[in-house]
Amino acid sequence: MLLDNRIVLVTGAGSGIGRAVSLACAAQGATLILLGRTQATLEETYDQITAAGGEATIVPLDLETQLHRIPDLAKTIQERYGRLDVLINNAGILGSMTPLSAYEPPIWEKVLRVNLTAPFFLTRELTPLLRAAEAGSVINVTSSVGHQGRAYWGAYAVTKAGMVNMTETWSQELGPSGIRMNSVNPGGTATEMRAQAFPGEDKEALPTSDSITPVFLYLASEHSKDVNGEHLDARKWIEWAPPEAS
Repeated sequence: MLLDNRIVLVTGAGSGIGRAVSLACAAQGATLILLGRTQATLEETYDQITAAGGEATIVPLDLETQLHRIPDLAKTIQERYGRLDVLINNAGILGSMTPLSAYEPPIWEKVLRVNLTAPFFLTRELTPLLRAAEAGSVINVTSSVGHQGRAYWGAYAVTKAGMVNMTETWSQELGPSGIRMNSVNPGGTATEMRAQAFPGEDKEALPTSDSITPVFLYLASEHSKDVNGEHLDARKWIEWAPPEAS
């Protein structure tokens, strides 16, 4: 079991990539902390994990309006588990597909808060728990538009670029304490967010969220203990991944 006895927190765990990654981690022995905005979808993920014999707990938390609850979350994890082995910053929203000159400030602020500010606060508050783990790992979900700007992707692209930079900066700062931080670009995947961005696209022609979970398992496991500050493309990684990491 790649993640036997590891405590893993996944944001946006109620659907899409977050749910797929949560299920995959649980199947490899991890105990999951499922964080998301909607209780009903989190319960669906929880039910799938526990039905398969896994362990999980639900944390309904709106990353736009409830960042003030994060210190209490850290305290609860400390009291219950004493550490956090893996933090996966996956939750995100698309915002508007519109020129920057027409971008509405309230939507801009919401996207930045959910996609960039929330991962920063979570990582900052949970760092002591990651240090308490034998080898803490933080995995940030990015996007190709975070590595190269693209017209009409607005605040979403800006936040993903920020995640890329934050990964590089924090990996250098946290590395000496034994915490690794890397990012994953999932590529085009059959998710609700992808459907919002490309409403006319054939969903059946896209890779599923399940198909990209191996790269997350790799970064969460001891097989990547020497990997820090890297940006992994999920599609390319799966092509050359070492057998023991998949």
